[in-house]
Amino acid sequence: MKNTGLIILGVLILAIIAIAGFFIGTYNKLQVMDENVTANWAQVENQLKRRNDLIPNLVNTVKGYAKHENEIFTNIANARAKLSGAMNSNDVKAVQQSTNELNSALSRLLVVVENYPNLKADKAFTGLQDELAGTENRLAVARRDYNESVKTINALIRTFPTSLVAAMSGVKSRDYFEITDQEKQTPKVEF
Repeated sequence: MKNTGLIILGVLILAIIAIAGFFIGTYNKLQVMDENVTANWAQVENQLKRRNDLIPNLVNTVKGYAKHENEIFTNIANARAKLSGAMNSNDVKAVQQSTNELNSALSRLLVVVENYPNLKADKAFTGLQDELAGTENRLAVARRDYNESVKTINALIRTFPTSLVAAMSGVKSRDYFEITDQEKQTPKVEF
């Protein structure tokens, strides 16, 4: 009888240790994944900041050639300011919306550039344009990495019993960095 009681007690202790081990392991995994999402979001913000820092140089170069295009320059300045504010809020949706507005203003700037052949030949302008293109590529990679880390943590949080550990530890699903319906449309090219 004593042996049976010891065996039951041993099994219960092993079960408690296994459950605690699972909880601790899952908790730690969720924390690492959550930190990975945060780090990837920081990379998106770094690239957005880099782009924001390049834009004034590009605008100033264009201003020298296109003095009468003030509305475009004002729109770009306003869009940059809005994006900076959104980045400070850490709100993915606000950053997406602000990024879309800035992209729209930049596309209008590039239309203006087409009207000034000397500007397109200017080395400072082409260098800045290349820098901006490189930044856009890095931004696309950072967005992809962020969305992949969000997909991984969101999928894990939705599975049982990990969902219980996530709820107890306060780890929540994250928003994807998505493009708008306007950005999904094929651009209209006119010659």
